Amino acid sequence: MTFQSPLVGGTLLRRYKRFLADVRLDDGREITAHCPNPGSMLSLVDGSPQRVWLTPHDDPKRKLQWTLELLSVGDTLVCINTMRPNALAQQAIAEGLQPDLAGYDEIRREVKYGQNSRIDLLLTAPGRPDCYVEVKGVTMSRDRGALEFPDSVTKRGAKHLDELAEMVRQGHRAVMFYLAMRDDGRSFRLAEDIDPAYAAAFRLARDAGVEAVAQACVISPEAIYPGRLIDVDID
Repeated sequence: MTFQSPLVGGTLLRRYKRFLADVRLDDGREITAHCPNPGSMLSLVDGSPQRVWLTPHDDPKRKLQWTLELLSVGDTLVCINTMRPNALAQQAIAEGLQPDLAGYDEIRREVKYGQNSRIDLLLTAPGRPDCYVEVKGVTMSRDRGALEFPDSVTKRGAKHLDELAEMVRQGHRAVMFYLAMRDDGRSFRLAEDIDPAYAAAFRLARDAGVEAVAQACVISPEAIYPGRLIDVDID
């Protein structure tokens, strides 16, 4: 995925009220940007100035003319825009970069299922059970090389696991796709200390037959692409 508009560099001054970030652009202007990430962004923002990249917008109807996209954490670029993972997961599957999800003829997005929910990706092919894929963007890494999810309590995430388990019971296939929006991870695990209820729901779903895969992304200020596979390290 290539960014449609060239990203603009700057320095993150502060992130607040979850969806707002003050940034000093490289040309010296100080602006307020939309931060498209409702999570805690734990392990990413430490309160010190950090290098960031933003998407500019020229729509006069927008309240904020900038969207925060990338954040530099040490020598690693992290995409914090939660609107990106679904499209990237679809790209990984369509291009055969996620072998556990290969061999399906059609990929549909945002299909209704379960109890008033929508599945991120529905994979179908003649003669195969439908495959329900729930995508989670992963940005947190508290220990070098270890990626973790979630970074805050997510009751909605636990609900999705329950609904995926029900799809398996109905004869379908169901997969959690944890897409790391960074490229420095070697393994994926649950942040059980942050949300033990999610971890419990995951294990129940796994026992019911829900699968889990993880994959990294290659990130630059020009583009983001699905990258190498990551080990899922969950007892």
